Amino acid sequence: MREFRIAQPKTVDELAALLAETKERTALMAGGTDLIDELKSGVAAPDIVVDLQGIASLAGLARDKDGLRIGPLTTVEELASSPEVADGYPVLREAALSLATPQLRHAGTLGGNLCQRPRCWYYRDPEVVCKKKGGPRCFAFRGRNKYHAIMGGGACFIVYPSDLAPALISLGTKVMIGGARGDRVLPLEEFYKPPSVDVTRENALGPGEFLKDIRVPAPKGGQKGAYVKIKERGTWDFALASAAASGVVKDGVLAEITIVAGGVAPVPRRMPQAEAALRGKTVTETVAARAAAEALKDATPLAENAYKKELAAAAIKRAVLALVGK
Repeated sequence: MREFRIAQPKTVDELAALLAETKERTALMAGGTDLIDELKSGVAAPDIVVDLQGIASLAGLARDKDGLRIGPLTTVEELASSPEVADGYPVLREAALSLATPQLRHAGTLGGNLCQRPRCWYYRDPEVVCKKKGGPRCFAFRGRNKYHAIMGGGACFIVYPSDLAPALISLGTKVMIGGARGDRVLPLEEFYKPPSVDVTRENALGPGEFLKDIRVPAPKGGQKGAYVKIKERGTWDFALASAAASGVVKDGVLAEITIVAGGVAPVPRRMPQAEAALRGKTVTETVAARAAAEALKDATPLAENAYKKELAAAAIKRAVLALVGK
């Protein structure tokens, strides 16, 4: 592990000023469950690690007339055990409960989960300079790619590992990004950037910026949701494929539907073909299966991960059926 200094700002203004003024390489640390691994392996080598835990305004969640406001330092366990989340946003609660172990859920944070780096073994190997780390190519394309992307690859075939991101995107969540130049708000779906935009990063955070707030809209009448995660091990693990489904059910018909898949692409993957196949329909197993097949029709598996297409279709089907109570 390379030596680094620790900075511990106490307010968001101090944080913004620190990030704006320093010319050194920085890394933001929330719960640290991902960053510590990167520091130990040498994949991350910042000059300064900025510990965010002292900034009280970045923690906590509260519900109001506009929905749910969640600070990025809110732990995953707080999401999983929150009555407000359980009552209005079951898809988010299910995603939080699917994540890691109780110990890690007490340490890991929402912001850290949304901003974590990929788990690709080529990226995580300090001896490998892959395209994401500024090298000439993605080694997964013709290498070992059992866990890699089947959609949206190209320059880089990572899959984004967050469980919370698909659930929150399905709910229409927006994020506030802070910085010395002021705040900006954008849909969480647009927060993630595919390799075609910038292969070296996964999100819209620019130099000196940080995740400041997460805002989930108030649930609509008849809104339902479900999260399905398929993993390799019975204990905690990252998703081989997952699906978050949120929608409005009226008289047994899906009046509105949003489906987001995880584990299949470099960013959480919205599935508009499946949504179109379901919208306005009374959902049966056959309808759900056809919608899932439609969602995966453009998948292009690599040599070792064709199984993911079937798993992703199963996750989508199961999430849709659970959403409508079947």
